[in-house]
Amino acid sequence: MATSMPKAVVLLSGGLDSTTSLAIARHEGYETYALSFRYGQRHTEELEAAKKIALELGAAQHVITDINLTVFGGSALTDDALDVPHHESVDEMGTEIPITYVPARNTIFLSFALAWAETLGSSDVFIGVNALDYSGYPDCRPEYIEAYERMANLATKAGVEGTQKLKIHTPLIDLTKAQTIQRGLDLGVDYSLTHSCYDPIDGRACETCDSCLLRGRGFNELGLVDPSFTSMKA
Repeated sequence: MATSMPKAVVLLSGGLDSTTSLAIARHEGYETYALSFRYGQRHTEELEAAKKIALELGAAQHVITDINLTVFGGSALTDDALDVPHHESVDEMGTEIPITYVPARNTIFLSFALAWAETLGSSDVFIGVNALDYSGYPDCRPEYIEAYERMANLATKAGVEGTQKLKIHTPLIDLTKAQTIQRGLDLGVDYSLTHSCYDPIDGRACETCDSCLLRGRGFNELGLVDPSFTSMKA
């Protein structure tokens, strides 16, 4: 059925931030097209979560595409020889870029999103990057997104011909994790469907990797327990 709603490509990992971003895109009146990647990450839990979330949040289409980033390595998320760091608390996390950074991942993902947006006739891409409660990844910063957006509008036939002016939406970039969670709750997001853990144990969140600690703190600041945790600590 044809729709007059504008189309948006939404990068969907299956985690907390990307799920909230998808919910926001839907709330803002976009027909959403969810894009996930099987890029050689250690586990498939997040992709299984993404399938459920795309269905739950009414994505018009959900595509999972394959990219083999294991051939390059360089990240604990794609190289079994590197251990995912674990900590007792957020305070133990360092300030340097962690080993869980995947080289150029957002640049690669956004390139695929740009290509799909052009074929859909869409001028809008949503990505759930955050520059506050995050792990220090360079491709989550506002200046990176701004630079990519400028490049993207030079890179496509639609951009050159003036039929598309791409906008990369980053609705979470200035929010704390708690604020992101509250935004999602206000939109009816069921965070029990999400999976953010870098190093799951038997399919469940480890609760001690950087990603688990950051989202756990966010729920704690709202007086809630992260629904992905099996223990009762927040």
